[in-house]
Amino acid sequence: MGRTRAKDTEHPHARLDHGGIARIVPSEFTSGFELIVDDTPQSHVDLDDPTHLHFEYIVRMGAVIDQLPVGPLTALHLGAGALTIPRYIAATRPGSRQQVIEWEAPLAALVRENLPLPRGASVRIRIGDAREGVQRLPAALKGRCDLIVSDVYSGAQTPAHLTSAEFYAELREILAPTGVLLVNVADGPGLAFARRQVATITHVLPEVALLADTQVLKGRRFGNLVIAASASPLPSGWLPRLLAAGPHPAKIAQGAEVRAFAQGAGIVTDADAVASPRPDASIFLR
Repeated sequence: MGRTRAKDTEHPHARLDHGGIARIVPSEFTSGFELIVDDTPQSHVDLDDPTHLHFEYIVRMGAVIDQLPVGPLTALHLGAGALTIPRYIAATRPGSRQQVIEWEAPLAALVRENLPLPRGASVRIRIGDAREGVQRLPAALKGRCDLIVSDVYSGAQTPAHLTSAEFYAELREILAPTGVLLVNVADGPGLAFARRQVATITHVLPEVALLADTQVLKGRRFGNLVIAASASPLPSGWLPRLLAAGPHPAKIAQGAEVRAFAQGAGIVTDADAVASPRPDASIFLR
């Protein structure tokens, strides 16, 4: 994660339709740029090297994507950010067809103008609510997506209606039989929200793996957990390669560990869904 920066007007910025300011600023820690929304780091992009993934949870997502069958992918991304993962897929799997659903038109315009996509990248951006956008996708995509990435944040929280069993069931209908869903979940000590998300996703897609920093997965600090899920078994051969990909210290839970992680957690429905917990601002100052 990046660091909170002073509110300035010297860098490209846009006022969002639903409140707040998005800014694109040079990264303080590495090459490239960061997208900051209301002082919350959302994305990192290296225009010279789209395979350069900086944020830890994005590195883990990239490692999972690398283990999918070779060749172009049909991918759906919920939440655009600065289009980090679509750029990565376009670079590593030429010929991939990608759809992105982004809530904020001004954010998408800001990114496309100041952080243009690589030439030849087949990425279509649709503006609107992620769940409504999924329901409006072409019928030809049903059962065809090799990959769905759900990484939607309003400010620093995932909206409640994108956390329920009903929502994940809608995504299941779009996934190919061996397709993989990747969900970014942010949670803190106790991991109550993450445990319910794992229980909910497992209810819909029974094959689940968890990837996170060891201390985050133990519930000792706030951070990001990546949930990988599929209707088909996730190959056990992923494990050593994903661990080797880093960042470290890394933990991957699968099988009995996932069941133990979610034990006793209730399944989230549309009737009782809540937004993800808001992190303490100090997390971005590390």
